[in-house]
This record gives sequence, C-alpha cells and structure tokens, in this order.
Amino acid sequence: MEQTFNAILIHPSDNVATVTAELRNGDQVRYRNGDEICTFITSGVPIYHKVAVTDIPQGQPVRKYGEIMAVATQDIAKGGHVHTHNATSAVQ
Repeated sequence: MEQTFNAILIHPSDNVATVTAELRNGDQVRYRNGDEICTFITSGVPIYHKVAVTDIPQGQPVRKYGEIMAVATQDIAKGGHVHTHNATSAVQ
C-alpha cells in the first residue's frame, strides 16, 4: 500500500514539519519520523510553511533542522501554523 505524506520532518528533534501542500482547518497532517508514520489534524497551514508537531509553549524554542530557529511568542498548539505571527527569530 502506497503511503501519501504531506509534510516533511527534517530532524527527529524538530518540533515543526514543513507542509508540502496547502492544508485547511481539519485536514490531516501525515509525515514520517524514522520508521514511524505520524498523523494529526491541523488548523490550516499554507504550502511550504511550518506546522507544529507538538505543543510549543510561549517562550520555548521552535526547532527545525535540529537547531533552534525561533522562539514562540505565544502558545502554539500541535497542528498550528508556525510563522511570524506566533514566533520570532532566535537570533538577537
């Protein structure tokens, strides 16, 4: 059976994945983390943007490529769109 994925997790320690198709509220996010296939529902994410794969509390790092790339400026729920409206650069 062929697996269809619509997000990419780059590093196992990342708490965001990049979506490869526009996802609307209620759509399922599907990606691979090693041998595990992960799925959850999103609140909507534009194509090529980041989706939270775990809850990210305000003030906590946003990790992509195994590195801290931003800090959450508000609580971000799993499945939420992660972008400049709720995260700021980690570089000061």
